[in-house]
Amino acid sequence: MTHDRPLLARLNWYWIFQLAGWGFLPLFAVAMGVTRMPGLLWVMCWGAGSGIVISSLWRRLLKRHRNTGRRVRWKMILCGVLVLGAIHTGLQFLGFLIFTPSQMVQGYSWIPSALMSWWSIYLVWNIIYMAVQSLRRANHAEAESLRLEVAAKDAELRALQAQVNPHFFFNSMNSVRALIYEEPNAAAQMIDQLASVMRYALQSGHHDTVPLSAEIEAVRAYLAIEKIRFEERMQVCVEIGPGLDQVRIPPMSLQTLVENAVKYGVETSPTGSEIRIRAQRLDDGSVSIEIANLGAIVPFANSTKVGLVNTRKRLALALGANARLDLSENSGWVRATLTLPEAA
Repeated sequence: MTHDRPLLARLNWYWIFQLAGWGFLPLFAVAMGVTRMPGLLWVMCWGAGSGIVISSLWRRLLKRHRNTGRRVRWKMILCGVLVLGAIHTGLQFLGFLIFTPSQMVQGYSWIPSALMSWWSIYLVWNIIYMAVQSLRRANHAEAESLRLEVAAKDAELRALQAQVNPHFFFNSMNSVRALIYEEPNAAAQMIDQLASVMRYALQSGHHDTVPLSAEIEAVRAYLAIEKIRFEERMQVCVEIGPGLDQVRIPPMSLQTLVENAVKYGVETSPTGSEIRIRAQRLDDGSVSIEIANLGAIVPFANSTKVGLVNTRKRLALALGANARLDLSENSGWVRATLTLPEAA
């Protein structure tokens, strides 16, 4: 809405500079002491008024020319300057006839100097006007470029989120299918947990980021599903540092990493694994979120690689280049670590 724009943006700068520029003529006359000759002061005011009318009509002609899709070339500007200067010279002569007929200069020797003066004034006016228009077009193009960049970023982020959710749901449905005949009660509990995760995924899909507390709640529901599958083979430890509940992260980003931890730490191991989730604020103000599981990095796990690439892209799109995801292996533990910038 117009009233929401800043005051400077709502001002009509064209008319401010138009009135200030042409108003300089009578002010200059006053400064030169022509108030002792009222007729000459009126001639200056006549000239300023004529300049406002002539230049405004010329501006309207230029705008109409551009609106037809044609470029305003300098040949047109130079021709316009010649015509405008000649018209203004005639009008100024008329002003002298009206206001100071007794002080009229005889002969035609004044015409070349008058023409040169008005041609110079209109040339400067057109140069300033064209420069301002070029600057406005550049700013508009930059704003449009930023708008398209944001739209492209949003579309890419939505596409990446769309890749995450079906992957998770298909895996969860496979888990339900594995239990539905053997343990119907456990399968019913799993469906309840899955419904909770699905609700979160659908709601969070409309946002670039969500609070860490909401993501952790969804992760707990997912782990409850997998706990029914793996029973004692999977242990879970979650530690969230104080004041980190509202840290913003891309939705379902932890879900992807936890899913990988379960798949490659619990499912592939006969003895299972503990899943550790730890969030803490580092000394430099950034936030570290670590998902760890027993095991080793699988060198040819294409699905894991796609999930990590996906998560890295979503981090960069949602939180900027300073957000990163690192995967490391140390002392039999695989750690996926999200590092979020301080603003997160």
